[in-house]
Amino acid sequence: MGQWARRLEESPEKNEKEVPDVAQTTHEADWVSRIADEVIAEAERRGLKTVVCASGLSPSGPIHLGNLREVMVPHLVADEIRRRGVPCEHILSWDDYDRFRKVPAGVEGVDESFSEHIGRPLTAVPAPPGSPYASWAEHFKAAMEASLLELGVQYRGISQTEQYTSGAYREQILFAMRERARIDAVLDRYRTLEKGAKGGKKQQQKPGASMDAAEVQAAEGSGAAAEDDGSGAGSGSAYYPYKPYCTVCGRDLTTVTAYDDETTELSYTCRCGHGETVELRDFHHGKLVWKVDWPMRWAYEGVVFEPSGVDHQSPGSSFVVGGQLVKEIFGGEQPIGPMYAFVGISGMAKMSSSKGGVPTPADALQIMEAPLLRWMYARRKPNQSFKVAFDQEIQRTYDEWDALGRKIADGSAQPADIAAHTRASSTALGPLPLTPRPLPYRTLASVTDITGGHEEQTLRILSELDPEHPVHSLDEVRPRLDRAQRWINTQVPADQRTRVREEPDTELLASLDEEQRESLRLLLDGLDEHWSLEGLTSLVYGVPKVRAGFAPDAKPTAEMKAAQRSFFALVYRLLVGRETGPRLPTLLLAVGADRVRKLLGG
Repeated sequence: MGQWARRLEESPEKNEKEVPDVAQTTHEADWVSRIADEVIAEAERRGLKTVVCASGLSPSGPIHLGNLREVMVPHLVADEIRRRGVPCEHILSWDDYDRFRKVPAGVEGVDESFSEHIGRPLTAVPAPPGSPYASWAEHFKAAMEASLLELGVQYRGISQTEQYTSGAYREQILFAMRERARIDAVLDRYRTLEKGAKGGKKQQQKPGASMDAAEVQAAEGSGAAAEDDGSGAGSGSAYYPYKPYCTVCGRDLTTVTAYDDETTELSYTCRCGHGETVELRDFHHGKLVWKVDWPMRWAYEGVVFEPSGVDHQSPGSSFVVGGQLVKEIFGGEQPIGPMYAFVGISGMAKMSSSKGGVPTPADALQIMEAPLLRWMYARRKPNQSFKVAFDQEIQRTYDEWDALGRKIADGSAQPADIAAHTRASSTALGPLPLTPRPLPYRTLASVTDITGGHEEQTLRILSELDPEHPVHSLDEVRPRLDRAQRWINTQVPADQRTRVREEPDTELLASLDEEQRESLRLLLDGLDEHWSLEGLTSLVYGVPKVRAGFAPDAKPTAEMKAAQRSFFALVYRLLVGRETGPRLPTLLLAVGADRVRKLLGG
């Protein structure tokens, strides 16, 4: 094996006790509780009976683990508010009426021929080939919906396509068009002159101008990424906050040329050559530009809490400008909206859903249980970045999660850690499914690696880990077992997987010196007596001590540790043909006593 299977101490886990309710933890130590306090107080100040928390996602491509923070932060806060018995709704706006901006890389079956759909609403773009869904938006939305269901996220989904095409925003659109001069004046405060531009031509501030290239890339794929305020849509003589989709080609390559406030007659031309005059009050083939759309929705939905990424909170960005528009134009109030930091992948750079191969929540849920993934988002404050591990670090993450469970059980856990664990393993509706007997992830991974997923052999090995408390059925260790097996099959390179030798390495056995032969004899003689995970651990670490004249439980010196490493390397070479592998006691159990004797020359 490679570094992913470092030999670390492990022991069978006991079933976790029920954890205390969040309310029993120290309030000040829990970021979710602190934000919930602020949100409830703000809702009371506004005189609202129901607290509204909001998220927004654009199904423009695979919705990645960075986008998941857009949902998890409001979910955790909304869930805490519900735990307190306060009416609260978490709305999730699917920005599926956004334009298809570009063809994303890495989507199976999708090539540059999809560029013909650029400019159309995401719900008007066909789904990738082979998809059972009717549109591009539905295809990517469905995957995220399934993940949110597994994660226990309770929300009310809102399709912006349905909102706009049904006329739900009719009055808001007509109002924004009447107030276009005032809107333009607010936006103008945040526009900057492009350096070197001739004639004083005004340009919209470039989105993410203060961010580095990686951060700008990470913002791509969200509905707000375009940071569109409509300033480039007209001929330069008039500003309109509304963008029609052409009724002929279906794209937004349109320019509004005239609008009458009294009759609501709107005239536009399209690059495809089409032009027409429509009555906006009855025309539902367009939408407000993003910087106007977002604050309009804050007022429309009465949103009290909605966080956003750093790309939306830089000077001149949609969140900052939206705060002015919602107050001055739409008569509403800006939500409490803390910034959340980026989420990375262990061993990878910051994520962007416009790039190929970016892990999604569905990818993560194939190799980790839902409570563990929830925990990754619950234990970090929104402004703290973190990484989700897809490499060998996932084993360490599981070790930390299991250790926290033991601390909670024995009463030694810190209040903030208890709160994060509670939020990860349950919601206001009740507990999430957990593995009944959570054996160490690294042990399960090693066993499935060795057995190739063979269930009968896997059960034999697991039942021998702790003979006093044997595993009687693989259902006891599921779904964690299935996640570990999936990790081995998808994340560990084939050349790093364990392949136990079929026949003894006679050449190596013949070359052993007397010290090596005696060490192997001690190991083989002790197999029957020590045939359990704990027993074999004592045996393999004790053999080099005994050969050096010490007791098996003597504290190892630096010299003794070196002798242990040399002995382990020898056993690995004889069993798997390399000097490293799964933790040696687990490997011995997996191989079986008879086969171990055969391969070690006993």
